[in-house]
Amino acid sequence: MKKNKTKYPFLKPLRNIYILILVVFVVWMIFVDSNSWFIHNELNNEISDLEAEKEYYRKNKEKDDKEFKKLSSKQGLEKFAREEYYMKRENEEIFIIEYEDSLKTKDNE
Repeated sequence: MKKNKTKYPFLKPLRNIYILILVVFVVWMIFVDSNSWFIHNELNNEISDLEAEKEYYRKNKEKDDKEFKKLSSKQGLEKFAREEYYMKRENEEIFIIEYEDSLKTKDNE
């Protein structure tokens, strides 16, 4: 009796045509196809990044809406003009007091 031993036993499953077709199909879908797993993974990462960016802009929009509401009133607009642009009313003097630790220097910029 002869024993039918092959030189490469790990290739034995590839003799089955169905397994061979399945392996070729899986390799095709993962690496070669235009809808491959790598492309889907890349697109999913891009979607996640865009959703994070969308949330960032939504939060900034809410902050800007609050600032806009403050500037919509006359008192808020006057306060902004006085603080940011040092505007003043007639017959009014403004004194700007700066402390040493609030001045911009090369060390603390």
